[in-house]
Amino acid sequence: MSDIILHHYETSPYSEKVRLGLGFKGLTWASVEIPMIMPKLDVTALTGGYRKTPVLQIGADIYCDSQRIMRELERRHPTPSFYPAGRGTADALAWWAEKTMFSPVAGLLFARKPEVLPKGFLEDRAKFSGRNIDPAAMAAAVPNLLDQLRAHLHWLDQMLANRRAFLQGAAVSLADFAAYHPVWFLQRNFGSTAAPLDEFPKLLSWAERVAAIGHGDPRPVTSQDALAVARAAMASAIAVADPQDPVGRRPGQRVAVTPDDTGRDPVVGELVASGADEIVIKRSDPAVGEVCVHFPRAGFAVTSA
Repeated sequence: MSDIILHHYETSPYSEKVRLGLGFKGLTWASVEIPMIMPKLDVTALTGGYRKTPVLQIGADIYCDSQRIMRELERRHPTPSFYPAGRGTADALAWWAEKTMFSPVAGLLFARKPEVLPKGFLEDRAKFSGRNIDPAAMAAAVPNLLDQLRAHLHWLDQMLANRRAFLQGAAVSLADFAAYHPVWFLQRNFGSTAAPLDEFPKLLSWAERVAAIGHGDPRPVTSQDALAVARAAMASAIAVADPQDPVGRRPGQRVAVTPDDTGRDPVVGELVASGADEIVIKRSDPAVGEVCVHFPRAGFAVTSA
């Protein structure tokens, strides 16, 4: 089995971002297909309750959120790089693209094609988001969703105005993978030239170039195989204090880490390491033994447990 195990499902947009990252780096990886809705018992045994998709596993180290996953792939496999034009701008562009475009694209699917969603999906996502999902309200919101999505797609299109192949220049970067997956989701569900994409031919050509990168070499494995890998491994994370931690956290403290937007299920464990970009906690579960769970700092709240 490959050292890299991705827990995902086919139609997950954030998983598509990571799958393309794996393809860009030419990696062989183990693919675990997980449920679209709760319960996800094998995944949460690894994560301690974190329920978003995807999750990356390398031995007994578990990486949550595509932001943290892509950073780990870059650390372990730096060539070719996700940052041909340097860090900072690419990370900021990726954050903007994901935070602004995914919600209206998902809203369009809920409003216009509820029949393609599996039974229980809307109820699951209502719990996930912490708000009621009302079909009538979603239908009424469609004009605004299209307006907002069109505005952001226009910005992406303008980035390609000087005939550059990708958003930051001649080489693909993290920004392209992050901006592409909402476009991929729109095309997958509404057609390759769905409105408002149809008015941006440069963007459509860009999307073809990104899609052509592919997914590398996935090898299907079962979730039980993945749990066995975690049980047999020892996490690589080591205790490292962050001297600049804004509230003075130190390794050994018991903390809870929770997404600050949706899927607000806290994961509780012992602080192992932290920094400006990540926080790592150690926890154990009868199904997997002791694991270290890695989260990004941006987008996650850390509190005393």
